[in-house]
Amino acid sequence: MLDELHALVTSKRGDLLSLGLARLWRLAPEMRAIGLSATGRRAGIAGAVSGAAARRQAKPRRHRRRRRRGGARSSRCSTPGERLPWAGHTARHALGEIYDLIKRNKTTLVFVNTRSQAEMLFQDLWRMNDDGLAIALHHGSLDVAQRRKVEDAMAAGKLRGVVCTSSLDLGIDWGDVDLVINVGAPKGASRLMQRIGRANHRIDEPSRAVLVPANRFEVLECRVAIDAIAENAQDTPPLRTGALDVLAQHVLGCACGEPFLADELYDEVLTAAPYAGADARPISTTWSISSPPAATR
Repeated sequence: MLDELHALVTSKRGDLLSLGLARLWRLAPEMRAIGLSATGRRAGIAGAVSGAAARRQAKPRRHRRRRRRGGARSSRCSTPGERLPWAGHTARHALGEIYDLIKRNKTTLVFVNTRSQAEMLFQDLWRMNDDGLAIALHHGSLDVAQRRKVEDAMAAGKLRGVVCTSSLDLGIDWGDVDLVINVGAPKGASRLMQRIGRANHRIDEPSRAVLVPANRFEVLECRVAIDAIAENAQDTPPLRTGALDVLAQHVLGCACGEPFLADELYDEVLTAAPYAGADARPISTTWSISSPPAATR
């Protein structure tokens, strides 16, 4: 089971995943793989997961699950009129509304785009927190133990709000999150759809979100993203060509595991979707293991 594939297929991690799957399918030809993604293009996801299966003339099966009416997304763009600045990225003009939304809901995730934004917004909310609401901070630079503490508190329903970055974009199945606030430009419809899906992560309730543009120019991006979500449009990039440094790392790992024939490994690599067009050129260099050269001045 391969979850959240849209976050992998367009990166070097996805290249390495495809190479690993190609090796697994060679070792276990009857292996089955299931790729899951809520916001990725079906063709790209299927190609990344079943590239090796397709090369073996096996027919990959694709399934699309339709959302029930209750699983729809409800989102709006908050634009506080004349208070909306022409520039800036902190969204301090909307602090009162953000705090009020946290106060009126059981658990709210407040997404921002950078860790510095998360720190600043958390401090601003904490200074105005006269009601003593349990508001926490979560991003990738925090100590792992601190992040786990926040996640456990969320799971126990002890937090009213969490200011976070993409560290909480994926894999969160807590149904007690009933509202998502996205501060700043959403940076794409697929990314915004993924974040909105954190709220009421059930098939019988709508996911609710409020977009808070940090300046007047971001209003356009927010409204376009909302329209794209309404049309179920995806903007996940197409599959990329595999990176050669990742391929070199994979070949080295294979050599550490057991001896291999170059032609056989090359054929195996071709079954990985990002490397389907890899070019094999003759190399005249003789490889050997020797002592490192003596240090020179």
